[in-house]
Amino acid sequence: MNENQSGPAPRSLTEEELVKLLGEQQFGVLATVKRSGHPAMSTVLYRWDPAERVIRISTTADRLKARQVRNDPHVALHVSGPDVWSFAVAEGEAEVSGSAEELLAFAGDQADPAAYLERQAGEGRVVIRIKVSRLYGTALDIP
Repeated sequence: MNENQSGPAPRSLTEEELVKLLGEQQFGVLATVKRSGHPAMSTVLYRWDPAERVIRISTTADRLKARQVRNDPHVALHVSGPDVWSFAVAEGEAEVSGSAEELLAFAGDQADPAAYLERQAGEGRVVIRIKVSRLYGTALDIP
């Protein structure tokens, strides 16, 4: 390698690899837009539904990220891959919902859905629902 090269270039992940990476992880960094136009980032627990191309994030109605999504629905979720050079980003428009359907979709099967929903309501829980319009990411294949 000569001094003008820094090693192999990252490769773009395929759609299949991006969908798989999003499904394998559960934590990511949500980027929302502040009123100033600057990004605001927050580590979140998420659920990915590849069939619907929807990401769900549970939060409380009074949290900054929920308020920012209400002001500007443009968001991105960054998810790290198995090494520091691998990642996926899901971009889309988000909405905040406190509906029972969204809360249960985030939680999955519940032994007592009514009790679960009652707890969620008591905590002021809502779901940020991102309709993913664009996926991209890279990996660096180092032997």
